Amino acid sequence: MKKIKLTILLSTSLIMSACTWVNLTEEGEKVRVLSADEVVKCKLVGQTTATTKSKVAGVDRHNNAVDHELTSLARNAAVNLGGDTVVPASEIDAGSQTFKVYRCVPE
Repeated sequence: MKKIKLTILLSTSLIMSACTWVNLTEEGEKVRVLSADEVVKCKLVGQTTATTKSKVAGVDRHNNAVDHELTSLARNAAVNLGGDTVVPASEIDAGSQTFKVYRCVPE
C-alpha cells in the first residue's frame, strides 16, 4: 500500500511540475518579448524581476513551464511600468528572472 501511495505522489508531482498557474492578463497579451538587438530604438522605462516556484513537492518543474510563467509575469508587470516590450536581462535562477521593460510604440 505504501508503494502505491508513493507512486501516486511521485506521478502527481511530475504532472504538476509541468503545469503553469500564471495567467496572462488582457493587457499583458499586448506586451511583446524581444531580444536586446530588437529594442535599440526603444525607450527603457524600467526593470522587473519575476519569480515563480521552480520546484513542486521537492521536484524540479519543467523548464518550459517556469520560463512561460516568468515571461507572463514580466509581461503583466510591464503594463504597470508603461512598457509594451520586455527583454530577458538575466538567466533563470531558482525560479527568478530579471527583465528590462521598454516602450517601443509611441504613445
